[in-house]
Amino acid sequence: MVSRRCSSGGPDPVALIEIDLYGDLMIAASSADEERLSADRIDEVLRVRRDGVEDG
Repeated sequence: MVSRRCSSGGPDPVALIEIDLYGDLMIAASSADEERLSADRIDEVLRVRRDGVEDG
């Protein structure tokens, strides 16, 4: 993804959120006992509920 700058010249807020979520996944993966994160664990880290609505 290419980060676009807002009209104010600042960073793209969507890109910053994506970077934050990616960081959360990296932390979860590095601390996991298993080799891969399960789909359920990924959903938990990203705060996604089963009905498709984001928590919090």
